[in-house]
Amino acid sequence: MKKKPVTCTRRIEFDAAHRVVGHEGKCKNLHGHRYALEATFATRTLDKLGRVVDFAVIKKLLGKWIDDNWDHTTILFDKDKPLGKAITGITGQKIFYMSANPTAENMADYILHTVCSDLFGDMPIECVRIRLYETPNCYAEAEI
Repeated sequence: MKKKPVTCTRRIEFDAAHRVVGHEGKCKNLHGHRYALEATFATRTLDKLGRVVDFAVIKKLLGKWIDDNWDHTTILFDKDKPLGKAITGITGQKIFYMSANPTAENMADYILHTVCSDLFGDMPIECVRIRLYETPNCYAEAEI
């Protein structure tokens, strides 16, 4: 029988604003969240200490990316550039543009398939799941 991978998960919290272009309700308006991201990594072979990866490495790489790009920023669909330019012009706020609407689903997918792939691609681990809580009661998940 093939050995199943072992996983570990790190939680990273951040604050950001977004809006969902075309939303039917309140989320069409610019608003903020206290996001909580759970990143799960897997490997079939643990390191010499018996770990998938040191939790500090996840914090150092993925936590830094979140701090540099999404924490206390406004995350917008790249089709929403007039709003981004207005915000930047008035407040100087940093804007992060996504090529898709910044729903929790698209944000989780972006972290999994773009960010984690870039940050951890050379390591003997794989990011297999991103769970992004938009509120304490609602999350989206992207998996390999």
